[in-house]
Amino acid sequence: MDVSLALWATTIGVLIALIAADFFIGGRKPHEVSIKEAGTWTVVWVVLALLFGGFLWWYGGGQPAGEFFAGYVTEKSLSVDNLFVFVLIMAKFAVPRIHQQRVLMVGVLIALVLRALFIAGGAALIASFSWVFYLFGAFLIWTAWKLIKEARGGHQEDEFEESRLLTAVRRRFPAISAMTVVMLAIGTTDVLFALDSIPAIFGLTQDPYIVFTANAFALMGLRQLYFLIGGLLKRLVHLSYGLSVILGFIGVKLVLHALHESGLHVPQIGIPFSLGFIVLVLGVTTVTSLRASKRQALS
Repeated sequence: MDVSLALWATTIGVLIALIAADFFIGGRKPHEVSIKEAGTWTVVWVVLALLFGGFLWWYGGGQPAGEFFAGYVTEKSLSVDNLFVFVLIMAKFAVPRIHQQRVLMVGVLIALVLRALFIAGGAALIASFSWVFYLFGAFLIWTAWKLIKEARGGHQEDEFEESRLLTAVRRRFPAISAMTVVMLAIGTTDVLFALDSIPAIFGLTQDPYIVFTANAFALMGLRQLYFLIGGLLKRLVHLSYGLSVILGFIGVKLVLHALHESGLHVPQIGIPFSLGFIVLVLGVTTVTSLRASKRQALS
């Protein structure tokens, strides 16, 4: 899709305005976020994403709109996995509930900026080296296999371990506040998750504009999702299986695309099928997770 510099600037300006409105309306004063407030804002961000997808349909047609929705749903589902780690970070640093909203807001903004840099780098690689699709595809298939092994082995992180970068920051700047450390922890931890989510969305679309906006809308609703489903996270026992299937599927899609770009006549997986497959996997995963959790609670 042909995106002008003016559209890029307008989009970024609108996103900044939405973030500012979110902050001044819901996040300016420290307070405990209720389920009602979290649910309302979650609906708001989902509706905004739907409206933006409608705009893309009007502006560029069904193809970019379909790519956006497929990317948005994928990034949203992968971001749920981030919430497990966010819960551990909040617990490790004993962040009071009235301050968690502010911490998450700043942390997500840091993550959004860092992801933008990742997206720019990924777009540059794809534009220069078509064989990078093979690397992205292989990496996603390997990540999918790793997720399945961890899920089958019952691997579950019990506590958050600081990264070397975060440890170095705390050592070099001992006067830095605990809240700042938590914000940095959330922002930098999200980048580690972006190592699989960014190649995944490039498997659905190679348009940097769609990649960025899908990531932006998925991330900006993450704070409200944290408070809305925080208590349900432990019940999503099959989430890793669902995410592994999605990542493996996109990995295969990337490899097929790379083979097609190399001149081989191989089948291509279209966006409508990809979107339907991703939604179906997430739906089945959620239903089976809740049923398994219910049986475990009754036993």
